[in-house]
Amino acid sequence: MQAFTVHKGLVAPMDRANVDTDAIIPKQFLKSIKRSGFGPNLFDEWRYLDKGEPGQDVAARKPNPDFVLNQPRFQGASILLARQNFGCGSSREHAPWALEQYGFRALIAPSYADIFFTNCFKNGLLPIVLPEPQVARLFDEVAAFPGYSLTIDLPRQVIVKPDGAELPFDVQPFRKYCLVNGFDDIGLTLRHADKIRAFEAERLAKMPWLAETPLN
Repeated sequence: MQAFTVHKGLVAPMDRANVDTDAIIPKQFLKSIKRSGFGPNLFDEWRYLDKGEPGQDVAARKPNPDFVLNQPRFQGASILLARQNFGCGSSREHAPWALEQYGFRALIAPSYADIFFTNCFKNGLLPIVLPEPQVARLFDEVAAFPGYSLTIDLPRQVIVKPDGAELPFDVQPFRKYCLVNGFDDIGLTLRHADKIRAFEAERLAKMPWLAETPLN
C-alpha cells in the first residue's frame, strides 16, 4: 500500500449528498476477481452517457460533459470534496479501489458511511472529516478559483489552504500509523515474518505429519 505523508493535489467537488457505493462503482463491475482496473469505471453511470459493461473500450464511450470529473478544470484531481454520508449503501470494497485507482489520494466530507470509511484506510485512501461549514466554504472556494489545490499534511493532521490557513482534522492514531507507513493488513502481518517463520519451523519440527512432504 502506498504510504501517505504529505500530499498536494487539485480538488474536485462532488456536490451531492448520500453518494452510495453503487454510484461510486456500479454492481456490474463487481464480477472481476482482480483488485485492479476499476478506475475507468468510477462513477460510471454519471460519467458516461452510455451504459457501461465490463470489458468495454472506455475510449469508445460517450463521456457526459456535465459531470464534474469530465470537466477540463478538474482533470488530474487527486482530492475529492464531498457532502455528507459519502459512501453509503453496500459494503463493497471495490468503491475505495475505484477511487484510489482513478487517482484520488484523499477525500474530504462532513461524514461517511462507517464501513466505507474503514475500507478507505485499508486501501491507502485518507477520508478526512471536517465540520459542515468548513466543507461548504471549501466548495465555494473550489468554485471560485480554477486550479484550487490543497496540501494535506497527515503527520501534522492539517489541511493547508492556498492562502496558508490551516484546517486541523482528527484521525485515529493506529489508522494514521498504517497510512504514514504504507501498511495494509498484510503489511502489518509481515512485520512479524521472522516470528511467523520461527513458529512454523518449531511447529513442523514437533508435528512433521502436518507438512505436505516429510521433513528431511
